[in-house]
Amino acid sequence: QVQLVESGGALVQPGDALKLSCATTGFTFSRYMMTWVRQAPGKELEWISSIRAGPQITTYADSVKGRFIIYRDNEKNTLYLHMNDLMPEDTAMYFCQTVIGSNIRRGQGTRVTVSS
Repeated sequence: QVQLVESGGALVQPGDALKLSCATTGFTFSRYMMTWVRQAPGKELEWISSIRAGPQITTYADSVKGRFIIYRDNEKNTLYLHMNDLMPEDTAMYFCQTVIGSNIRRGQGTRVTVSS
């Protein structure tokens, strides 16, 4: 059974750093592109970063480029998002996801709140 479980969300202050994790089971993690998306209160889901399988090519949304780093540990079947210089506008529920066949698989999310 495919499972993605995010963790690491917290209440932090502007300028702080935070690392999110996404532990996965039920599929061959190393073979799939993985993605972080987020949903701020009252807003639509926003893509923020992806990392490809194989050569770990990464892409970022402009809103997080230079502040966030996506990486993966294929031995641990885990995806990470290291977030630096957090801003109030980064407040959101963060989800990891992948596409298997034609299905988007997404975890339950972890909440990040950036507030002074």
